[in-house]
Amino acid sequence: MFKFIGLGCVVLGAALLGACGGQSSTTGTAAASTAHGTLAESPPFRIASLSAAAFGAELSANATSAGLLQITGAPICGVDFYYLKFWTQGGAAVPEVTESSGALMVPTGAAPACSGARPIVLFAHGTQTDKTANMADITNPSNTEGVLVAAMFAAQGYIVVAPNYAGYDISTLGYHPFLNAVQQSGEMIDALAAARTALPGTFASATTDSGQLFITGYSQGGYVAIATLRAMQAAGLPVTAAAGLSGPYALEAFGDGLVFGAVDIGATVFAPLLTTSYQKAYGNIYTATTDVYSTTYASGIDTLLPSSTPIDTIFATGLLPEQVVFDSTTPTVTIPGNALLSAELTAALAVPSSTTNPFTPLFDAGFGMPYLLNNSFRLAYALDAAQNPDGAVPTPTAGVPLAAVAPTQTFRLALYKNDLRTAWAPKVPTLLCGGDQDPTVFYSVNTGTMQAFWAGVPTVAVLDVNATPAGPFASAQAGFQQYQAEQLAYYESAAGGSLTPLQAEEQLVANYHANVAPFCAVAARGFFSQF
Repeated sequence: MFKFIGLGCVVLGAALLGACGGQSSTTGTAAASTAHGTLAESPPFRIASLSAAAFGAELSANATSAGLLQITGAPICGVDFYYLKFWTQGGAAVPEVTESSGALMVPTGAAPACSGARPIVLFAHGTQTDKTANMADITNPSNTEGVLVAAMFAAQGYIVVAPNYAGYDISTLGYHPFLNAVQQSGEMIDALAAARTALPGTFASATTDSGQLFITGYSQGGYVAIATLRAMQAAGLPVTAAAGLSGPYALEAFGDGLVFGAVDIGATVFAPLLTTSYQKAYGNIYTATTDVYSTTYASGIDTLLPSSTPIDTIFATGLLPEQVVFDSTTPTVTIPGNALLSAELTAALAVPSSTTNPFTPLFDAGFGMPYLLNNSFRLAYALDAAQNPDGAVPTPTAGVPLAAVAPTQTFRLALYKNDLRTAWAPKVPTLLCGGDQDPTVFYSVNTGTMQAFWAGVPTVAVLDVNATPAGPFASAQAGFQQYQAEQLAYYESAAGGSLTPLQAEEQLVANYHANVAPFCAVAARGFFSQF
């Protein structure tokens, strides 16, 4: 029905780059220091080098990537793709050191925008289940987000720095510090420091850092981008502008919505990534995995993701359910001396029955047998949410505060600690972009909540690509809406499988989150171009 699509999977960016000419490298030397932010191998290995013409030809080679080219525009610059290795820290309470990796994309060519002092885009990618994912490997056809970033930014004259994240690729951390604000923002800063060290030693040494820094990312990366802005601002590090794209910023509110039945596409993947991340960070999410997960899935779930096993195989072999998070039989809440609240919470935990909420069919698909999260965990979370309510649930209110009193349920407390609604606001121009029908990272409870939280902050702009086209981003809005209409028609056509109208709508819903990505990215580029 509503098939999970990874948050790093950008449908329009599925370019299959074949022969990337000029594959070569300088001789790298390992660094003696493992201090975080240190370049681990200098100079970095150049995986590929493409001229502007060659990159444009690669993107034009098939209909899917040609669609991306229509959004990004033809490459102005060539791009050198470097494999960046650097040292960073893990997310555990006990200090961990890990070698991490990522991409350094350097524009090349004779056009004025392609050499000399150029701005840097520090990019955070979306959720990956593939442990081997590498943003630098542009020759890998599954690296769709790498292609998107290269075409959108590097080929238009921006130096791009994009870490793979600890727990992926060469990192031996053994887990990923998923949505750990301190670790992920720290790793972004470390990758930036390493890239700035590496840049003068690349083949494109005529391209230098102008000092302008733009931070952006999509989905998980949208969260990481805004967390990084917060961290850099607190440290007094200069940032020119930022753009958070479809990020889960309001984590406590997002979690509360899930527990009360708003089951998003991808929840069965995000849950184990989150519980493992926060167990490593705080040590108190569970004593045994059965404290959180049903016995069907508890065994080995703490080491399941990220994995070199494809996510479809993980679903097919029963290691994770694709959609079912909760027991379809409603657990009964019993609060001694409070029959009214007991009844209200029991009703709130039932399978959603609203006939007016367009997401209800999606939510319903999150209930069944066998289910992922056990009832005792859900009940404990729900009781905490009732006793210490979040101001954004069920709908954002003035100020949309976190729970006035810190949660006592340990997982909810972890979400509270990593929620981006803290005592701060961006001091530099910041764009929040998303789509209000997103079934993966719900717009209203995340982007909408941050919009309300920062109401009146003059540096913050908000864009809904699904709204009536108007203003400076009208072309991105119109482009997204036209693309959605074309996709719906395609699914109903013979070429798209001749789906029934209902099946076509379900397919469109399943792809919505991925489809928003290039349109928010082009809006971010337009936003950055003002500065």
